[in-house]
Amino acid sequence: MIGGDRATPRSPAPAIENLVSAWAAALARPVYRPMSHVELHRFTRWAALRLAGATAVRPVDTRCAHDVGAALVDTDLLDRDDLPATVSALTAHLPAVAAERGAPSPDVAARDVTAAVVAGYVARMRARILDEQETVRQAEVQARKQTQDALLSSEARFRAIFENSGIGIGIADMDGRIVDANEAFASMLGYTVEEFCRINVADFVYPDDAQGMWELYAEIIEGKREQARVEKRYRHRDGRMVWTDLTASLIRDAQGDPLYTVAMAEDATTRHELQDRLRHQALHDPLTGLPNRTMVNERLAELFSRPGGRIGVCYLDVDNFKIVNDRLGHGIGDKLLVAISARLHQCVAERGHLVGRMGGDEFVILVQDPPPGEVALVADLVLASLASPVDVDEHRLVVTASIGVVETDVDDTTPAEVLKAADVTLYWAKSDGRARWAQYDPERAALDMTRFTLTATLAAGLERDEFEVEYQPIVRLDDGAVAGVEALVRWDHPTLGRLGPDRFIEVAEETGAIVPLGRHVLREACRRAARWNAENPGADLFVSVNLAVRQAHDPALVSDVADILADTGLPPHLLQLELTESALLGPAGRPVDAIGALADLGIRIAVDDFGTGYSNLGYLPRLPLHSLKLAGVLVEGLRSPTAGASRIVTSLVALAHALGLTVTGEGVETPAQAARLRTAGCDTAQGWLYARPAPWDAVVAALGRTQPRR
Repeated sequence: MIGGDRATPRSPAPAIENLVSAWAAALARPVYRPMSHVELHRFTRWAALRLAGATAVRPVDTRCAHDVGAALVDTDLLDRDDLPATVSALTAHLPAVAAERGAPSPDVAARDVTAAVVAGYVARMRARILDEQETVRQAEVQARKQTQDALLSSEARFRAIFENSGIGIGIADMDGRIVDANEAFASMLGYTVEEFCRINVADFVYPDDAQGMWELYAEIIEGKREQARVEKRYRHRDGRMVWTDLTASLIRDAQGDPLYTVAMAEDATTRHELQDRLRHQALHDPLTGLPNRTMVNERLAELFSRPGGRIGVCYLDVDNFKIVNDRLGHGIGDKLLVAISARLHQCVAERGHLVGRMGGDEFVILVQDPPPGEVALVADLVLASLASPVDVDEHRLVVTASIGVVETDVDDTTPAEVLKAADVTLYWAKSDGRARWAQYDPERAALDMTRFTLTATLAAGLERDEFEVEYQPIVRLDDGAVAGVEALVRWDHPTLGRLGPDRFIEVAEETGAIVPLGRHVLREACRRAARWNAENPGADLFVSVNLAVRQAHDPALVSDVADILADTGLPPHLLQLELTESALLGPAGRPVDAIGALADLGIRIAVDDFGTGYSNLGYLPRLPLHSLKLAGVLVEGLRSPTAGASRIVTSLVALAHALGLTVTGEGVETPAQAARLRTAGCDTAQGWLYARPAPWDAVVAALGRTQPRR
């Protein structure tokens, strides 16, 4: 504690005690209590004794009082706002202390001591404030120095980065004037820094810049955004284009107003060129250089994104191209494709149409918003361009193509459906003879779809027993009695309804399902006929079943027929198998071996649809035949006596009888036809005049009828 208690008497006078109490009360505010209660009283007692001593001498010891005032500052007991209260406490009690100590003039001594205390406090407080201000000033000087050093260091670093950076950096004011740029930016475009700074930002505006790029830059200038990153290309001094990744940023002043724009540009030309090459490779066929399937699909998507537009498609396939690859090799085939691609591009590119290679020997031509007749004209031009032979190495190749043509509104379909329709139409052109183009036909497409549905569901239909057998009577023309029945298969399709054989037999032959289907029909017909003949002894009702070409060439045909006859118990002579000329003869025009084996079993063999096709009469004596069935077209001609068909029918019947064969007329619908067949000597007939095909029970109920229906 300041001064200690060594000068303090053990029993101070009452006046000094009063001074200590009053002064301690003035200093004891809660805000200013860095000392404990005991320490505060100890300090005030020390100060009171010092002041008492100062008043007891002559002249008054103002230096001692001055030190007491300074001590008030050093101990942080007094604030400037509390100085009046402390002075009042001294003024009130210090005269009594002075008088008690024998001061010659107590009031004057008290006044001088009080003034010295105040002066000491003020002097010490002033010195303290000055010290604090100096400390603050030194701190500010040091801070400014550090800030200046930091700014200088930062500027040096920025300048080093600015000048030595491999990225182009340019600074422009808000009017677009370039105020500074580094060497990297200037040399990137073929200029010196001085030349570059004489260029305005507006000089770098090009019509083919990225969409919205300059709108972003305008927003930066207006202060609406702080930065933007775009892909920007610049024109080099020598005229070539330089692609950059450009980042533009805004610099504001102290008030926040836009001041400069900073552009940082990284040369991306090499990367951009690589991307272009990769994209070109991804979108073009490597062999021909034409757009590939991916690019064609992208272009189609663009065309279909325009509501109300139209699209024309020519889907092309080179005829018999596989023969070129197989006979001359794939190298010649590739060169031929390159030559064909060049011709296609030459004949349609000048018309503004896109031609692409879809793969293999297939190409597609897209026509946007075609005027009337344009798509057909393009197809004709393509066929004409391929009309002249193509010279490939030492080979002169004659090339033809088939083309599927589709033209439609984009609102009515999709890209996938258009290509599908064009592909389907292409194969129509091939099936119609090749070297031509075919127009898409919705009805034909619907038939093809139905055919596809039949192909896909035929095997399952056999497993689900969806096929039923109906029968049509074969009537003797001399007495009208029923001699036999022909088995005809029907398909109760779950979605397409009841289908006649003309709808699915051809499909069954193509898929091979005709063999199990024919076996099913044969077994069912033999079973029905065997049971009926067993119940009607002597009736000898035969059943006639058709055999398709694929069945006739099936190695298991003879054994299958023999097994069915054995299983059902039908006598062989009551089974008649009907075959067309193509089913009877093999590839070399020789009779099929199975026919003789079947005849040896005692089965009747009939030629179906005789009188159509080539009708090679030379094979008749060489085959073990029993009957001819006149084609329906010949019987149709018997409707009118002036048609001239009667003489042909009479001649064919006479020929058949000369060979020991019976004759059946098919498709008889009128009494006149029946009468003319009877006159020609025809043995039997069948048709709607007598009965329509019906289930077995309905046919059995009509077996007793011997006269044709009226």
